[in-house]
Amino acid sequence: MSVGLIMATIVKAPNAVPYHERNTKSIFLAGSIDMGNAVDWQTRASEMLAPYDVVVLNPRRDDWDSGWVQDISNPQFKEQVTWELDHLEACDLIVMYFDPAGAAPISLLELGLFGIPENERIVVCCPEGYWRRGNVQIVCDRYNIQLLDDIDELLAYMDRWCMENA
Repeated sequence: MSVGLIMATIVKAPNAVPYHERNTKSIFLAGSIDMGNAVDWQTRASEMLAPYDVVVLNPRRDDWDSGWVQDISNPQFKEQVTWELDHLEACDLIVMYFDPAGAAPISLLELGLFGIPENERIVVCCPEGYWRRGNVQIVCDRYNIQLLDDIDELLAYMDRWCMENA
């Protein structure tokens, strides 16, 4: 009997997500993108998650155009935001990284939307140097959200989560 190789399914916005087709856990890589200017931590996380039977939801869109008008009337922009909200609501784990080199205002919004009511399925990484680290620390403390200090801790957390859940 041969054993098949397990591989993560990496899905970038705005592509359709196949996780409803099988009983597979899903991880949303929320956090710093800053119009493509933040460090691409999502690729590093996706590579680490590759051996697991999980669906990795990456909002970092390959064809993102920073010139798009950020308004509900813009179909590409609306598609992006809707994709993110749909999959933040549906995923099993939200992983949120705040890059000290950027502002990540949308990530702060998402922390408020998804961290408070569903704190057991979110983990936050906010290294020293992030401009609103104190706010993130206080929100995580108040609502009992797992808070990590660096990207290596976050990757290790995801690895453990996959070993226990995927």
